[in-house]
Amino acid sequence: MRDTPQQTGEQASWSPLEKRAGFSLATIYAVRMLGLFMILPVFSLYAEQFEGSTPLLIGLALGIYGLTQALLQIPYGMLSDRFGRKPMITIGLLVFAAGSLLAADANTIYEVIIGRALQGSGAVAAVLMALAADLSREEHRLKMMGFIGVSIGFAFAIAMVAGPILNQIVGLSGIFIVTAILALFALIILFVWVPNPKESIFHRDTQANPTLFKTVLADTQLLRLDFGILILHMVLMATFVSFPLVLQNEAGLASLDHWKLYLPVFLLSVAIMVPFIIIAETRRRMKQIFVGAIGVLAVAELNLFFGGSSVWHLALTMVVFFSAFNLLEASLPSLVSKMSPADRKGTAMGMYSSSQFLGAFLGGVFGGLAFEYAGAQGVYLMCSFALLVWLLLAYTMKNPRYVSTYLLKIGKIEPSKVNQMVSALVSVQGVAEAAIEAEEGIAYLKVELHALDKAALLKYSINET
Repeated sequence: MRDTPQQTGEQASWSPLEKRAGFSLATIYAVRMLGLFMILPVFSLYAEQFEGSTPLLIGLALGIYGLTQALLQIPYGMLSDRFGRKPMITIGLLVFAAGSLLAADANTIYEVIIGRALQGSGAVAAVLMALAADLSREEHRLKMMGFIGVSIGFAFAIAMVAGPILNQIVGLSGIFIVTAILALFALIILFVWVPNPKESIFHRDTQANPTLFKTVLADTQLLRLDFGILILHMVLMATFVSFPLVLQNEAGLASLDHWKLYLPVFLLSVAIMVPFIIIAETRRRMKQIFVGAIGVLAVAELNLFFGGSSVWHLALTMVVFFSAFNLLEASLPSLVSKMSPADRKGTAMGMYSSSQFLGAFLGGVFGGLAFEYAGAQGVYLMCSFALLVWLLLAYTMKNPRYVSTYLLKIGKIEPSKVNQMVSALVSVQGVAEAAIEAEEGIAYLKVELHALDKAALLKYSINET
């Protein structure tokens, strides 16, 4: 039967099952990312203990997980449609744990590289998002994805502080062992806390559709954003091939004290970032702030290249670096969502996510190569050049539409009535775009939330009884 606005209003908040799903899946995602990133601030400091180490191979060891993750995350998601979400997540977490243990027992840099590649082969990110979609109603899906995204940001910040602390307690091998333990902990959460979905179906808003790859890749606006996230994570990974060494060897800050720099840096950078996010959305200044953040990040890299090496100088530069980095990290997914067609968002986000992981791989390789032949200054110069290229591309992008993705369950309709329903939906105040998959019974909308007539729109929703 069709819902009345009052009936739908009763469903405005998360159900207990959705809350349980959101918190548990966010925890699994965060725990996994925590394990991946804890070595980032310490690996280059101690990697010389491994036989055969060179700066290039150290960078490769840092970034290789990104290559296997980029190659396998979409196939994992597709396989989960056939074999189930939890079985594929289980396989991925076990592979991730095995890679962690292999790296923990490594004596040569090549064994570490294989272990890190195996870590990335546990590419369950897309499957976790698909499971989140299975466990959420259409009207709450965007909120759940955002909640998971926030947990990833917190995990990264915690990893940057926890890595140096753990390194002093258990050493580099111990960090890899802790990472394996965290993966097994995530496995327990999966079977004890994460609800079982009633059914697992393909979701266009969260999963990549191979038949749409060509169309999405032909969109030059989305390609700019894919290139942007690639460069952003390339710069991050390359910077941390060299920065911990500069902090220790040139600034004289002992490795056991590095967390004392990273903790205030992250707290200050988040405090600086938040007002700009609010201004970008509420005052419709997203492109200006986005382009400005790229420029600020380039300035931070140039400051590392030209500037001094005192602890205070490096700390202040990192505040600028991570303020811009966090702002861009938060803005890019929002821009992809705004610029992708309503029924292609999942495919656009899949390509975007693969670009992100590929960027981490390239950052490790090119950062290691630059450090080997030109030292830390070569790394910073390379990063500055990449950011300036991105700045030019971002400056030429279109202003984003200030719309949000909105899913409406309308029930299966006859194909002959699709156009009529699309016309009815776009006639509702605040609806900018509509696409309907007749068999799925879902309308994929782009809406202006501040102007949306929800009462009129919800007349087209259904409640399965």
